Amino acid sequence: MSIIVEFFAAPDDASAAVVLQTGPRHAFESLSFGNFDPEEAVVEWECLFAGVSFEQLVEADEPRLVAGQDDDGCVVFAISPRLSAALAEAERSELKDAAVAWSFQRAEDGEVIDPEIAEVILSDLAALVSSARRQGRNVYCWVA
Repeated sequence: MSIIVEFFAAPDDASAAVVLQTGPRHAFESLSFGNFDPEEAVVEWECLFAGVSFEQLVEADEPRLVAGQDDDGCVVFAISPRLSAALAEAERSELKDAAVAWSFQRAEDGEVIDPEIAEVILSDLAALVSSARRQGRNVYCWVA
């Protein structure tokens, strides 16, 4: 699996959509990761933090696609307001617990994500979300 995952803060959907072909790195504050399915991850994270079911989120069409086609091309999707709020408000211990739980969930599906790396991903994303919220911005994810 070789996936480029960049979470970034943008003022609105239209601004976020502009980075579809090039990625957000030169236009917006961003975090770069790789080799996990971010669309599935944000749904799993929302389940862990907000206590909603995976099925409910999928039925609600989460995560919300902002640009691109989900057909192996680049896509931009929005991080839900509920997940953004949960990440921004999470204590370090909650982030660590969620990281361990997410790592375990991925292992059950045969995907190896080290709990320490999972904690870095969630902690860095929580910091990005907090910064974005203070600036009145939303957080998006670009996947290539």
